[in-house]
Amino acid sequence: MKLTKEINPYIFRGYDIRGKYPQDLNEDVAYTVGRSFGSRLVDLGQKNCVVSRDNRLSSEELASALIKGILDSGVDVINLGLTTTPMYYYACIKLNVPRGVMVTASHNPKDENGFKFAFDETGNACGKTIQDFLKYTLNQNFHEGTGTLSTYSIDEEYFKLMKESITLGPRPRKVILDCGNGTTSLFVKQIFEQFPFNCEILFGESDGNFPNHHPDPSIESNLTSLKEKVLETKADVGLAFDGDGDRLGVIDEKGNFISMDQYMIVMVRDLLSKSTNKRVLYDIKCSKTLVDEIKRLGGTPLCSQTGNSYTKRNTREWDCIMGGELSGHIYFRDKFPGFDSGIYAGLRLVELLSNTDKTMSELLEGIPKMYATPEIKKAVSDEIKFQIVDEIKKYVQEKGYPLNDIDGVRCDFEKGWVLVRASNTGPNLTIRFEAESEELLHTLQDEFLTLIDQLVAAKNK
Repeated sequence: MKLTKEINPYIFRGYDIRGKYPQDLNEDVAYTVGRSFGSRLVDLGQKNCVVSRDNRLSSEELASALIKGILDSGVDVINLGLTTTPMYYYACIKLNVPRGVMVTASHNPKDENGFKFAFDETGNACGKTIQDFLKYTLNQNFHEGTGTLSTYSIDEEYFKLMKESITLGPRPRKVILDCGNGTTSLFVKQIFEQFPFNCEILFGESDGNFPNHHPDPSIESNLTSLKEKVLETKADVGLAFDGDGDRLGVIDEKGNFISMDQYMIVMVRDLLSKSTNKRVLYDIKCSKTLVDEIKRLGGTPLCSQTGNSYTKRNTREWDCIMGGELSGHIYFRDKFPGFDSGIYAGLRLVELLSNTDKTMSELLEGIPKMYATPEIKKAVSDEIKFQIVDEIKKYVQEKGYPLNDIDGVRCDFEKGWVLVRASNTGPNLTIRFEAESEELLHTLQDEFLTLIDQLVAAKNK
């Protein structure tokens, strides 16, 4: 492995470094990023960091090269080995070392990988910090040294955290867990067997090929097997986790897909009745019904740009009792350290169900009926996706539509809304619509999807 300047700048995205293996990310790129990361820590007066990896097929190779680069910069590395991303976060807390790198591409396809990285206690790098790090990496004015390598296991401490942060009620529940062959498959049994309820595990074999379905629980079509198993076994709830374990997906007892803004409504109904802190963060992709419910409960809804790096940081800095985003990152700060864990978010739902006679679907009663699309992904190259969003913003301003531009373009009309934003994890636009009627939903879709098609066609000429 060696230093290289042949680095695709587009892998330095909004929340992390992410690209295809081995085209964008290989041993040389990982080693170079490691040298850069370690050198930046030396500049900041830091001497050590934490590194971990998920179960993707390329993660061990990339983590080894990354660690070698960090060590060659003179920085010590505490290697956790193979863990979920939440376990990595907790190790940083327990070791009091907020600096580190998690080798993962989260929910992305098996041929991709990436690095989530943090320089300090503010959390994962994002936005301008990542672009500055890109420039620093390409400049290659790196330090040299000989760091030391040590290992640490966070497993038992993490299992204990789960156990101590959940108090089950008297009502036993049956739960189906879908690990999607991701990294949670290595740990979920040990965690859930600490609790006295009946659970079955789907796709609980660790396999970075993700042979059964794509490891993204926010997409309903990925959870078909989970739906079937919940109905077949008459389970109370189905829980699904993404590739690195920081996101949750939910299926109710009727086999219905429960979006994360609906999950948040269920949780805030419980949380805000018990807490004096009534500040709740949601990301810009969430439904208006969540915002209205937080207000109805006497809470303060706070809108954040999407993305784990932003939502986790803002949940803490804005002192929210809870935060979450539509993609499945959920943050609890009442009796948990505030990082996103799909397993813990699932356990909190089981805890709630164990303390009520209501079913999951009954907990969702009273939410006004809205018609919404799932997240629509439109393939657009990284070179033009932000330009397209800028053109849509101009269109909205010319029309005099209400504009929220903290993350892309969101227009909140009286009875519906539309969101168009450039994805920070891939070459596409992310689009979502919601309205009080199907007619208005189709009207909004027709207007904005037609506009997007015209803009993309013009840019691609």
